[in-house]
Amino acid sequence: MKLTFSVEDELFRSEVANWLSEHLVGEFEPLRFRGGPGDEHMFTEERKVWEQELAKGGWTCIGWAQQDGGRGATIEQQVIFHEEYARAGGPGRVGHIGEGLAGPTIAMFGSEEQKKRYLPGIIAGKELWCQGYSEPDAGSDLAAVKTKAIYNESTGQWLINGQKVWTSLAMDANWCFVLARCEPGSIGHGGLGFFLVNMAQAEIQVRPIKQLTGTSEFNEVFFDNAIAADIIGEPGDGWRIAMALLGFERGVSTLGQQMLFQNELNEVIELAKTNGMANNSDIRQRIARAHRELSIMRYNSLRMLSAKDNSRLQREALVYKLYWASWHRDLGKLAMDVMGPESEILAGQTYDLTRLQSLFLFTRSDTIYGGTNEIQRNIIAERGLGMPKESKC
Repeated sequence: MKLTFSVEDELFRSEVANWLSEHLVGEFEPLRFRGGPGDEHMFTEERKVWEQELAKGGWTCIGWAQQDGGRGATIEQQVIFHEEYARAGGPGRVGHIGEGLAGPTIAMFGSEEQKKRYLPGIIAGKELWCQGYSEPDAGSDLAAVKTKAIYNESTGQWLINGQKVWTSLAMDANWCFVLARCEPGSIGHGGLGFFLVNMAQAEIQVRPIKQLTGTSEFNEVFFDNAIAADIIGEPGDGWRIAMALLGFERGVSTLGQQMLFQNELNEVIELAKTNGMANNSDIRQRIARAHRELSIMRYNSLRMLSAKDNSRLQREALVYKLYWASWHRDLGKLAMDVMGPESEILAGQTYDLTRLQSLFLFTRSDTIYGGTNEIQRNIIAERGLGMPKESKC
């Protein structure tokens, strides 16, 4: 899919760029280029305020339909927004899980009452979400979740019991969408429900997971008879809804991710020019390859966005996680080689990492969370190419 931009689109670009130049100043100036992968622990409270500043300007959920509270922006306009946001150094979005995942899923599968209840808080940038999918024994194999949802007939409520892990930003989230087993004895894809759970209850415990970088973006979340505020769809619809959500995850929000990648690559290139590593032919070749592969990543995303049916994962989307995770891991390696011997030196205390050192350590996890590379290859083989399923023996 080759995008061309109309006169109206370019006017929209100017509107975005001008707004950002006028608002990403003053108290928000220190947030420029901060809060991306491996840096999500920085300026958390300030980025929450920035999220609401975006909302006041009408720059949250721009791709949502107007009837759901969005701008109804075209794909071209959404591409432009992400490009200009990254170019201006817009900080990592604390509301991206709500805007990119929870909101579109509620808009597609939720009732009118549920839309009115949950979408406005996301649009306003005041209610943050996290994703309750992975479990200790069901990381890459989502169909193996064991967290249970039990219906209490006397109260008419679903009670959630179990553990989720690698839950990004759970410590700051107001809500969590939880995939849980709601039919006793069910296994695999069947018997799952898609629940919305308020995180502000004593029956939920969040434990940060300390990483190699010394930060804790990921968390363990324990549910002990936690009350689910809602179920989206019917009991048993969980798998279908979860797969649709993964389609949103590999939708337009990927463009924002790629713009962050571009900023990181630009930082590596500038360092190579400064310290002379750009004169190394091997480094130049690797930088060129990184640039080329990032361009391919962008074109594949545009191809994904051209799909007519967003309710299921297309072949283009099946390869995306494997591709970007491997690319980002390799960028971390490239960053260390460009830094040279300094990559092994800490400036001060433990975990006093530079941006590029933190990038290298954080990208070790990219090929694991959200589905390991091995699982992604199985998915591509089985669902994309129609090959026989992997033997369970």
